Amino acid sequence: MKMSTVDVLTDQAMVLLQDRPVVPLTTWMADAIGDCAESGRTLQLVTPLDSRLSLPLRVVASGPGVQWVVRNADGYYEGLTGRPLQWSGGTFMPVPEARDYAPGFTTRPTAPIGAQLSLTYRLRHGSGGALGGPVQRLLQLLTGKAPAGWGPAEPLQHPWHPDRLTEYVRGRAAARLIVVGDGPRPAQAVGEFAADGGAVSEVTTVTVGYAPEDTPPLKHLPSLIGAMGAAQPLSSLFAQLIPGRADLTVEARWTGAAAPIGMAVTGTVTGPAGLPGQQVGPAGNPLTLFPLGDGRSPDGWQRHRMLMQHLQSTAAHA
Repeated sequence: MKMSTVDVLTDQAMVLLQDRPVVPLTTWMADAIGDCAESGRTLQLVTPLDSRLSLPLRVVASGPGVQWVVRNADGYYEGLTGRPLQWSGGTFMPVPEARDYAPGFTTRPTAPIGAQLSLTYRLRHGSGGALGGPVQRLLQLLTGKAPAGWGPAEPLQHPWHPDRLTEYVRGRAAARLIVVGDGPRPAQAVGEFAADGGAVSEVTTVTVGYAPEDTPPLKHLPSLIGAMGAAQPLSSLFAQLIPGRADLTVEARWTGAAAPIGMAVTGTVTGPAGLPGQQVGPAGNPLTLFPLGDGRSPDGWQRHRMLMQHLQSTAAHA
């Protein structure tokens, strides 16, 4: 990497200043994130209040090693949480005496807030065969069309060809890929692939954006998840609703809390007391779906926690 393109480099952080309406996960930024991971630094992306992140960059910034720092008036805050920050000389750090959200985080969003339907599935592929089938199937079920393209960064470099995606992933120990939908609503997927012996493990999140007047198809989720399981054995699938813009970009403002809809796990599984599951998918390759909520109420997280504890306890005694 050319260090001249980095705005500030310390032992703790690599600081990048971006002043554009929407900041994507470019090839250069993906490389910078990899460099930070190798050197033990945090990549701190600094933008003005009115900048937004693309969905793939938001996903990356939600994990370790990357932080979205928003500059507003004379202060700074964390774009995804609203936590006030200050520059320590080596990195941006939380303001110790802060007890509330930064003022910019509580300002009104600049666009109507609808809903983003998010489905995260996990599975393990064998040593042979194509890897793009599950994400293609899920996008077809949600949007009516196959994906338009894929790539490791934005803008996407490749039209949709599952065999090319398979060749790319199987030639690496690990890969993060972006897939974009081609339907009437904005739809994107971010997948994490890792070599697992001769097999490949996959964790992919597919997100579809809905305007405020557009209703997500929650009542069809059982049949949709069953269709996914029939096409490809899944380890699990978790569904939630996230308040947000229909275009899938994210503002550095509070738009509401995500809430769960349901979780499906492989096999015929008995849930905890008070949380019955239903079998979906074919009898030869069943999934058990546990309804958790309507995607709007935070009470669903209590049921999610109870289910996860039950599943972990069951696995420990198996």
